[in-house]
Amino acid sequence: MSKKLPGAPLDELPMTTKKEQFSLAYVHMLASAAGCSIKDHRTDVDGVDITLASSAEYEVFYCPQFELQLKCTSQARALSDEHVAWQMKAAPFRRLTHPKRHIPAFLGVLFVPQESQAWLDQDEDRLLIESRMYWEAACNLGSIEDSQDSKIVHLPRSNLFDVEQLVGIMKAIGDGGSW
Repeated sequence: MSKKLPGAPLDELPMTTKKEQFSLAYVHMLASAAGCSIKDHRTDVDGVDITLASSAEYEVFYCPQFELQLKCTSQARALSDEHVAWQMKAAPFRRLTHPKRHIPAFLGVLFVPQESQAWLDQDEDRLLIESRMYWEAACNLGSIEDSQDSKIVHLPRSNLFDVEQLVGIMKAIGDGGSW
């Protein structure tokens, strides 16, 4: 288990901020391992948090990229055997799924344990992270009626956001695939 440093409270930040920071760190680690870079957004007005970019040349494109909206939760009830059910408010949903987006957009939902002290464990040899992220392309999230305040979207459990799938997404985009 993680050791608390003397005089360093573990609960300095609000839980929502801790989850936001942890989800960003999670994606940064995966992107680094996959050979990708992260472009940070100063604002979240376009419905995305970060852009992931590859420096590789593929069949059609050099340096493909996609935008990612991140969510983080400890609500295990959102998980079923087949998918993750995530409720999105209408305005962010419309921004994320806007049909005129130039850069492909994706939604990523990170699941973490209830207590932040259980999110990771480390010693001199390793860092273990007790979390997992699922993703879906925004164009596959469907649409929302003008009268709706929110929509429940489904992210397949087979879309585990890991190094292999991140590399696959970049290759698909780089080879000219559409999302």
